[in-house]
Amino acid sequence: MRRQGIRGFTLLELILALSIVGAVLVIMFGGLRVGLAAWQRGEHRAADLDHARSLVLLLEHALEGAFPYRVTSDDGQGPRILFEGQPDRLILVTLSPPFPAAGSVAFTAMSLSGEAGGLTLRQQALPNPVALDAIEPVLVDATTTAVRFRYLGGKPEEWQDRWDIGKEQTLPRAVEITLVTGTGGGPLVPPALIVPIRATAP
Repeated sequence: MRRQGIRGFTLLELILALSIVGAVLVIMFGGLRVGLAAWQRGEHRAADLDHARSLVLLLEHALEGAFPYRVTSDDGQGPRILFEGQPDRLILVTLSPPFPAAGSVAFTAMSLSGEAGGLTLRQQALPNPVALDAIEPVLVDATTTAVRFRYLGGKPEEWQDRWDIGKEQTLPRAVEITLVTGTGGGPLVPPALIVPIRATAP
């Protein structure tokens, strides 16, 4: 009596099954790679946003302490308030410097500008005859790709790209700061920061 043989897989069926398993694995690993890349982009974006927030808080603290400090004018027209307001540059005197000096210093002049594609901050204790542009920066943030300032004041009161201290004779009522940051994940523009200035006139 002959035993009937048990039929196994043919070579073609085996190759087909392995091909299907391989295709499923490729799809799974492709999806995993895409998900991992998206997660890493999200992490970088969150880090950029945290960094931008820390810069905004640093600048907000300094501007809240702005003071109408008078210096001797170079043109011989008497004392003037030390303040320069341009679209991409801001010079002021503050009672709350971003990086406090070691000693007891009441007034600190600081300069913010968008130099060479980054945010540059200089500061010095007053009185000091050295021009701000001649001293080394205390902060150069290369992740800031653009910085923009606007100033609230004038008659009628409105936002201006420049603040003429010689004409206005007071500090602006508020300063708006817009930063554009990013480290490769595309530009990141946090909401504009508007800082009211309490002491506008001596």
